Amino acid sequence: MMNWAKQQLANVAGTQEPIYGPSAIHSVAKQAETTPYTELTRADMQWQAMTSTCVETQSFYLTADSGHIALVQVIYSNVVGIRTTCQFNTKIFYPRSENKPNLWSSDPLSNVDFSEDKTNFYAENCAVELSEDGKTYTIKSMTNPKSIVNITVTRVAPGFQVGKDGKTLYGTDPEAPWGTMRHAFWPRNTVEGSILTDDGAIDFKGKGLLSHALQGMKPHHAGAKWDFVNFQGPTYSAIMMKFTTPPSYGSTVVNVGGLVKDGEIIMAGASNIVTHTKVNGDPENDWPEPEAVKFEWNGKTKDGKTVEAVLEGPLGERLDRVDVMAEVPGFVKTIVASAAGTKPYIYQYSPQTPISLKIKVGDEESSEEGVVYSEATFICE
Repeated sequence: MMNWAKQQLANVAGTQEPIYGPSAIHSVAKQAETTPYTELTRADMQWQAMTSTCVETQSFYLTADSGHIALVQVIYSNVVGIRTTCQFNTKIFYPRSENKPNLWSSDPLSNVDFSEDKTNFYAENCAVELSEDGKTYTIKSMTNPKSIVNITVTRVAPGFQVGKDGKTLYGTDPEAPWGTMRHAFWPRNTVEGSILTDDGAIDFKGKGLLSHALQGMKPHHAGAKWDFVNFQGPTYSAIMMKFTTPPSYGSTVVNVGGLVKDGEIIMAGASNIVTHTKVNGDPENDWPEPEAVKFEWNGKTKDGKTVEAVLEGPLGERLDRVDVMAEVPGFVKTIVASAAGTKPYIYQYSPQTPISLKIKVGDEESSEEGVVYSEATFICE
């Protein structure tokens, strides 16, 4: 009972959490030992829209044939059950050859509502809708005149969540957790449509990834450090999302991801590894910014074949370094600002030197080059 009371105080007042240790986190990796992953249904794409502290996002990562990369994102946030706010974010990374600064827009949403089954999100001048057959999202937004979004994302491979429900639980009693982390992915999709900017419309015909994430507690209490990669190739797509908890939960590592191609999931699970093989370091904030990385996927196919995949190489010049406290909407600052030692930065990359995804399924080996988008995030020690 005392631990629960301390946790509630930390939720409301922003105080540092006590050291509960690894026994107070129940990783989705435990589920994955018997159920590596489950394919997503329409019901799995419902917004939870929690009435307690949370950050819930639908993030669409677009990889255009033109060389443009974009993030289109809806954020739903609740601060200790007192205030709910929503935001629509658009970020466009231009090809290096165009020599243009990144386009970033972030706008608060009003009159937020959901469809009866909670799969469609609506707000003034914004709609994210899932088709009746559960295979296509349409994203339309006129919330910012500098980035008018009209995008369609259609699944060409099944979506998945690791384990039975994708959830890592926080708390000493898994039957009554005080926090939750969940990720659900559509890893391989076709993209049609455009984003209209001041310089004209950018055609985003190409490939895409959808990540639906829920952090059902203060973000800096759930994860201290993150690594993310999205690989989109001619045949394969690969996704990995790793987070490390703060010391209050034993600095536990949870790593979910998978490898898919058109029509099928090759493997998915929680036995993946991220290694920063070379660290440059950021002298401005002392974070160990990576210079080269190695992503490793390990699992089995449905028929029991061993799967190994590796993506390794230098990250090259970063696309951006995001000072989260300077750029994110005010409600996120409200959640994290009171926490001592919290200095969140996101480092974003898309290597210009081609990196090959090397794949081994059973005794068969293959490799292919594709577009890589990667992030390394540091929030707190």
